[in-house]
Amino acid sequence: MLWYQIFRDGPEYEKRVAQGTFTPPNFTPKQLYDAIPPHLFRRSTTRSTIYILRHLAVTALFYCLASRIDLFVDALTTNVHAARVLRATLWLAYWGWQGLAFTGIWVLGHEAGHDSFSSNPWFNTVVGMALHTFVLTPFHAWRATHRSHHKHTNSMENDETYHPQTRADLKLPDGRVAVKMDYTEVLEDTPAFTLFKLFVRQFFGFQLYLLHNRKGNPKYPAGTSHYRPSSLLFKSADWKSIVISNIAIGCMLCLIATYAHFCGWKACLAHYFMPWMFAHNWLVMITYLQHSDPTIPYYRKDQWTFVRGALATVDRPIFGWAGRFFLHNISSDHIAHHFFSTIPFYNLPAATEAIKPVLGEYYNYDSTGVLKALWRSFTQCRFVEDDGAVLFFRNAYGDAVLDADATKI
Repeated sequence: MLWYQIFRDGPEYEKRVAQGTFTPPNFTPKQLYDAIPPHLFRRSTTRSTIYILRHLAVTALFYCLASRIDLFVDALTTNVHAARVLRATLWLAYWGWQGLAFTGIWVLGHEAGHDSFSSNPWFNTVVGMALHTFVLTPFHAWRATHRSHHKHTNSMENDETYHPQTRADLKLPDGRVAVKMDYTEVLEDTPAFTLFKLFVRQFFGFQLYLLHNRKGNPKYPAGTSHYRPSSLLFKSADWKSIVISNIAIGCMLCLIATYAHFCGWKACLAHYFMPWMFAHNWLVMITYLQHSDPTIPYYRKDQWTFVRGALATVDRPIFGWAGRFFLHNISSDHIAHHFFSTIPFYNLPAATEAIKPVLGEYYNYDSTGVLKALWRSFTQCRFVEDDGAVLFFRNAYGDAVLDADATKI
């Protein structure tokens, strides 16, 4: 992609918008399953372990390089101002790249949560617990709700995450009588406030979701939390595993405090918490863009099927080669992952190629630059209607780029 195309809509997105109307797909799971070569479902514990160790080695290398930033700057220049700028630049680069590596650790834990590393359940559980705990994610609690998300993707009644607000939620007037001023009074923000909201969501949104179900399904009562074993998010059989996840998080916090005691809080902030914060930014960005897009539908009740939900996502080449290396195909092959969550991540590119001929125009790919796509979704995906079986996001003026073809529903 040329530099000036970073802030343009991708041609695939423009093609979907140009259709004007949308007809829900009617594939069967068997059609997709039959298109996948059987060997792609095989899980290799050895190969998975090699990928995990490689990723951890790169993460450790970043840490070692960052621990020498001050020495490098002192050796390179004696100018105080130049040293200050160079040091800040290198630390920002470290936080960004190590944050990407931390995101990859989370993604590997996510893969373990789907049992895609090994046919041995204990291997998946132990590895997933270790990886997710390192980035302060309660493994069992997250796995329970994430599996529910996979079972009910983009269902208005039952999906767990990024649940869209409705016209009634925002107290907007009826769409048949509303004028643009009605929307502007409720939804229009200054660019500065929009950026502030985007910042809060990017860096704190995931932890707020874990703590009190922010942007989760509103069917749960206030105070719903991934850290409460009695939460309605879970089944009674999950109680023990939720407690174990919480204990693991407590142990990780003790390890972090121990590191801070011996190395100093400044080192702890620079080497762990800042990359951890950047990891939240990358993670929220990836997961948000997978399902929140002006051209991607939500479904109500009878119109929702597993296939339609799985196709209500977008494959994006986020960060190019770095996205594939550090994020293990989570964004570039997300559609195949939603259909076949136990396929190892290293087989997902081949799985994507296998199902593309079957899906045809229903394969959602978008090469829009990530900053453009993020701003587009954040500013245009504001609410959905209170009625209707197939819904598309509407913007701050009440407009949608697509509408369902009423004759095909």
